[in-house]
Amino acid sequence: MESPPPLVVRSPRQQTRSLLRNPKREPQRHEANRLGTGPKPSEVYGFVGSITTVIATGVYLVWAYTPETCLHSMGITYYPTKYWALAVPTLAVVAVALSMLIYMGSNFLATPPPTSFSTIADDYSRERTVTNPITQQQEEAETPIEPISDIGIHRINDVIDKGIGWKSSPKQQQQRIGREKMQIH
Repeated sequence: MESPPPLVVRSPRQQTRSLLRNPKREPQRHEANRLGTGPKPSEVYGFVGSITTVIATGVYLVWAYTPETCLHSMGITYYPTKYWALAVPTLAVVAVALSMLIYMGSNFLATPPPTSFSTIADDYSRERTVTNPITQQQEEAETPIEPISDIGIHRINDVIDKGIGWKSSPKQQQQRIGREKMQIH
């Protein structure tokens, strides 16, 4: 007869050394999580949650559509009334719809009216810096993207009412306004 293999106690340091020496060795099951090769807890919870959802949906559908006589013949006598088969999904849909309406309504209540000055400017507004046209051309060559700023209400009104472009200079804007006035008269 052969003698049983001797019991060897290895320290974690020896296990690490053996892994470094023999990289083709398959890690044991308890080593898999420590080395980061095993499934993550979020993956396990997701898998279990999806299986549970499928099973719960199946049980719900069987309970909802199977006649009571069949359930009694299978020995299943303790279950909720069939009223709840329609009431629970209906209540869930109504609750979601009402929560969406309440959320939108609370946002409308928190929004200032259109006539309020806080819709035009507030503490965090940034005005566009106006520079000399000569230095502006040099700066545009160096920095093609303008710094972030708010668009003033007068610029918005000009664009909507008079069709003045965003990139036109003040001189071009005045010329365009003058031409429009001459066409009107």
